[in-house]
Amino acid sequence: MKSKSKLFIIVLLLIFGISNAQFVKQHGQLSVQGTQLTDKNNNPIVLRGMSFGWHSMWPRFYNEKAVSWLKKDFNCNVVRAAMGIELGEKAYIKDSLFSKQKIEAVIKGAIKADIYVIVDWHSHNVNLKEAKAFFAEVSKKYSKYPNIIYEVFNEPDYETWPEVKAYAEEVIKVIRHNDPDNIILVGSPHWDQDVNLPASEPIKGFNNIMYTMHFYAATHGKELRDRTDEAIKSGLPIFISESAGMEATGDGPLNIKAWEEYIDWMESRKLSWVTWSVSDKDETCSVLKKTAKSEGKWKDEDLKESGIKVREYLRRYNTKQ
Repeated sequence: MKSKSKLFIIVLLLIFGISNAQFVKQHGQLSVQGTQLTDKNNNPIVLRGMSFGWHSMWPRFYNEKAVSWLKKDFNCNVVRAAMGIELGEKAYIKDSLFSKQKIEAVIKGAIKADIYVIVDWHSHNVNLKEAKAFFAEVSKKYSKYPNIIYEVFNEPDYETWPEVKAYAEEVIKVIRHNDPDNIILVGSPHWDQDVNLPASEPIKGFNNIMYTMHFYAATHGKELRDRTDEAIKSGLPIFISESAGMEATGDGPLNIKAWEEYIDWMESRKLSWVTWSVSDKDETCSVLKKTAKSEGKWKDEDLKESGIKVREYLRRYNTKQ
């Protein structure tokens, strides 16, 4: 009996390992049905994973092996490549070649690992000319891969929704010229808090568009969830492309209770969520310590409290899917 039990467990592990190893092969081309993200079979799908920190500040983690480790150890089925546009000497507007090399390392790592990847234009300002050139190049190069998700504006801060909408429409046209299908994420004003604004005046004429909401649980409470619920009820598809359990500054103590309230809320609504961030800055939201190797294989002692917790959540919820 013991040998049969062992065999059964091994078979289960193999089955889970194969399905986990072939996540994009299993779910394929994503689309938006109503407000729900769905897979190639029109079944609801929830993506859960990690965002890298600004590539221009923590480029050492932007490599294929780190992506592979996030899939293997954190159970990520999506990663987010956050290309810093203005911040740092290696920002896109200062060194576009270096920036594209780093982002493509993560893209290639995700394709190889068979998970989804968000190509994030990580800026708080409108840079229309540069964004159109970048997304034209990326969409032409990677349109055949269902792994790709485009995030055209990370967090508008003081721009109005008409300004963000006009910018997004121009960038979306460029992407759709090359890639008619892959999901596009659009930010909303006030650091992705005011989702009520695109809800009242959404972008029209394009399919597979979603809108991002960002939260930091120790700062943003039930009011933001209620506002997001109202936006969803009005028909706005929401994707949580950045989130975490501390204050909106990225620092301060974790509020585990508030974080888990958000996770319960997202799970009950089948909202995809990504946690910030794979970096080693001396702050709460950077999940790694300075001891962490650039290419993964992080030990528990290389992870901060936020890293231990988010890995726990990802292992718990991504195992269910």
